[in-house]
Amino acid sequence: MAAEGEGALAIALRFGAEVLRRHGMRLLLVFGGLLLPLWAFGELADEIHEQEAIAFDEPILLFAHAMARQGFDDFFVVMSELGYAWGVVPFDIAFVLVLGVLRRYREATFAAIALGGSALLNIGAKLFFTRERPSLWESIAPETTYSFPSGHAMGSMTLACVLVMLAWHTRWRWAVVAVMAPFVLLVGLSRVYLGVHYPSDILAGWAVASAWVAAVFLSVYRVRGRPWLS
Repeated sequence: MAAEGEGALAIALRFGAEVLRRHGMRLLLVFGGLLLPLWAFGELADEIHEQEAIAFDEPILLFAHAMARQGFDDFFVVMSELGYAWGVVPFDIAFVLVLGVLRRYREATFAAIALGGSALLNIGAKLFFTRERPSLWESIAPETTYSFPSGHAMGSMTLACVLVMLAWHTRWRWAVVAVMAPFVLLVGLSRVYLGVHYPSDILAGWAVASAWVAAVFLSVYRVRGRPWLS
């Protein structure tokens, strides 16, 4: 009986190892890119829906405002614009068009659904939660729309995730990560520094963007496991 039990355990371990070998990256994407961000967004959204104050929001905003000076003002205004009208939006459109011209239709479909869908999700979420913008001081770059989740955070994170996933099996993956990680962080920081978003808005935007892109990727590449395969 003991030998049979050990044999069954060995078979189960070999089976588990084979599953991880063949599907490890996909399982990691499901857990780290989909389930964890959804959990984080759910926790934040629940607090906002119940109109509860989030403990770290105001202290971080006040800390950022205490650092205000002309050089930072100019820098973060530029980063904020690059995170939307001057950078992310035109790049998104051009990127999808270039993929289409190159006849990389599956990659273009993934990018278009992920990038366009993220924008629509953000609009819907803002209208659902109707969270007002911070009003601790008069911003040098005021906004009039709702606050939760941050559209700049969602847009920049969505673009970053799309580029990283498309580049992951190429030699460019670490270069893309090295460029996009600080870009996403600085866009998020710019919105807090300018006083137009709570930190929880930024975290929620990052979380829902990551989960959305992971879900689209898993849907588009459910048969072929990765981009660029003909």
